[in-house]
Amino acid sequence: MPGPEAKAPKAVVWDFGNVIVRWDARTLYSKIFPDPVERDRFLREVCTIDWHIATDRGLSFADNCSALAARHPEHHDAIWAWKERWWEMFSGPIPETEAAIEALAARGVPQFGLSNVSLETLEGTRAMSPAFGRLKDVVASAAEGLIKPDPAIFRLAAERFGFAPEELLFVDDGAHNTEAARAMGFHVHHFTDPAALRPALEAVGLL
Repeated sequence: MPGPEAKAPKAVVWDFGNVIVRWDARTLYSKIFPDPVERDRFLREVCTIDWHIATDRGLSFADNCSALAARHPEHHDAIWAWKERWWEMFSGPIPETEAAIEALAARGVPQFGLSNVSLETLEGTRAMSPAFGRLKDVVASAAEGLIKPDPAIFRLAAERFGFAPEELLFVDDGAHNTEAARAMGFHVHHFTDPAALRPALEAVGLL
């Protein structure tokens, strides 16, 4: 968080995956590769997060999977499962975050979304929890051609939402993202423990 001399935040900006809803590729790939060594090797060497990030930039799942499957034909079906069975990577909303979003809404605190997300999956993700309905606006990476932790997407979000960075609290599970936001002047909460969320919101006077 910024020092005690900083302005208190007036609004909250939420990441989606592993903040509002739980996402883990292993949730799906443990079904495809029961051997954890084989599964982890596949996710480390084939369907990597660095590979997936292209879809968050706007590349279609089909194009991304097709190109990767051409390089790894021995894993054709497992690669295409990334597209065809995407929703099996989710294990539902995070109750503590849902409760916090509802409590903030009850107090009239403006709330927004900022997520690295494909437009192909954005609406499906938002359908997972009524908490998404409390967000007044969302900046989605694929729609903007920008991706966290690029400072430009944080600048865009603040402008779009109508607040100065120092008036916003950004909540994200990635330390690289919260550090980038902090450097732009945002208040930040690195989301690692759901139980720590409400105390963090109380500490800055939002709840």
